[in-house]
Parts: sequence; structure tokens; C-alpha cells
Amino acid sequence: MASYEIFTDSSCDLPKEIIDKFDLQVMQLEVIIDDNPPILNREIDIKDFYDQLRNGANAKTSAVTLGHFEENMRAALEAGKDILYLGFTSGLSVTYSNGVMVLEELMKEFPQRKILYTDTLCASMGQGLVVYYAAKLREEGKSMEEVLEAVNAIKDRVHHHVTVNDLFFLKRGGRISAASAVAGTVLQFKPIIIVDESGKLSNIGKVRGRKTSINELFGMLKKVQKFDELPLVCISNSDCYDDAKHLADMIQAEYPETEIIISDIGPVIGAHTGPGAIALCHLGTTTKGVFE
Repeated sequence: MASYEIFTDSSCDLPKEIIDKFDLQVMQLEVIIDDNPPILNREIDIKDFYDQLRNGANAKTSAVTLGHFEENMRAALEAGKDILYLGFTSGLSVTYSNGVMVLEELMKEFPQRKILYTDTLCASMGQGLVVYYAAKLREEGKSMEEVLEAVNAIKDRVHHHVTVNDLFFLKRGGRISAASAVAGTVLQFKPIIIVDESGKLSNIGKVRGRKTSINELFGMLKKVQKFDELPLVCISNSDCYDDAKHLADMIQAEYPETEIIISDIGPVIGAHTGPGAIALCHLGTTTKGVFE
């Protein structure tokens, strides 16, 4: 058994079987649906959640609380474990800052324990890719310091290519105007979004039609993929598995030796993308968001 725990948070969107296999410590962000009390990410039925959004429910999100971090991280340290924390990009949430705040206090109480952390600058299965990579290295026997060094060497090159099907969720989040949402819906425009070098979302263009948007994601992957270094693709989707599987099949046909993981976009990120979003994440030759 490894002498250190890998902590992350529920924005990583890793499938439960991977979380369980590698015994990952996944801290929970919260979701508020309409005027109901906050619910931990893991307690939400994902299909029901997206059905509620389709029926007009309003979902808000909040970061992992200091108390949730403190309870779980303290338990690990008291059990004699060191901690490696790989956090959700600080460009989109204060979750990472909350985690670091708690860890810095715990360092004072547990000076004999090693505590390391990094901002992944990634989200959804981009973050999941980083965490999965770290977990596999730990399984191979790498030390916490070696895993952190390896993660820091790749995290800036984890590309996220995203398309969203329903423009009104972007309008609700203030990313496009109501007029743009209406016009884009009528004309069947689909935005192409990335996570940029600072870990923030950036809309870099639009294409017409769902099929074209999925093809665009594949084309972006082909420009900058680095599968000789890390043959892994992660695809997350918000209740549109068939489209995600179609994209996975395209990738598998051209890169048959590449591992592909398909997962759900969890409620925290799905509250902002709405149903029908697809995020394609992989290691690239360039810094994330840079294609030349």
C-alpha cells in the first residue's frame, strides 16, 4: 500500500471504477438545484440531473468547502499518510485555493508528514487525465515527489476541446448574449471552446451543425496529439453518450493503440454546459490552447 494519498475533487469527472481501483480521495463540490439545499456532487443521479436541466431547472455550483477538505485530509494525515493534492483549475473555481489553505494549516500540525500540491490548470476529464496518470505512476511505485514532477511536466500540455449543444446554457452563464443564443440556435451554430494556458475557458470559434462540431474536435486533436508520449484520450459528455462513442470510434480507428476513457460530465461542470456537451482531452505537443 502506498504511503501517500492522492487527493483531487469531483470536477475531475473520473469514472467510479477508476476512482475505486486506484483508491483516489475525491473531494466533493456542491450543486444547488432551484431553491433546494446543496447536494454533494456524488449524491446526484446524472441522468435525472440533465433531465431536470432540460425541463428548466436552474443549477448553481459551489466549491469544495474548507470543512470537507479539512475532515478528509486530517483523517489521512492521522492515519500516517502523506498527501499529494491535484486540484481543479484555479481559473474556474476557488476549490484549489480552499484545498491549499487547509493543507497549509495542516502542515503546522503534522510537520512530520509530507504534503505536496499543484494546480492542474485542467477541468473535467482533462483534470481526470492528470489524476489518472498520477495514479498509474503511484501504482508503478513512483514516489510522491516523482509523481508531482511528472504531473507538472505534462499539465500545461493537456488539451481540452469542447463543444456545447445548447447555447442557452452559455447565455445563462453570461458567456454569450441572448441575441447570440437565439441567432446561433436558429442557424445551428455550435461553439468550439478550449481551456487556455491560464486554466480558463476560451471560445475560439463556431461551426455549423452537431456533426461538424464533433469532426472539428477530432481535427483539433490530430493537429497536436502526443500519443507517442501518453497514448490516452479522455472524453466526457453531458448525457450524449452516443455522440461521445462516435467520436471515440473515430479516434480508435486512426490511433488503435490509444486508450480511450468515456465518462459523464458531472453536475458541477454540467450545470454550466447543459446537456449535449462533449469534452475531448489528451496530451499535446503544444501548450494547451495553442495549435501551432
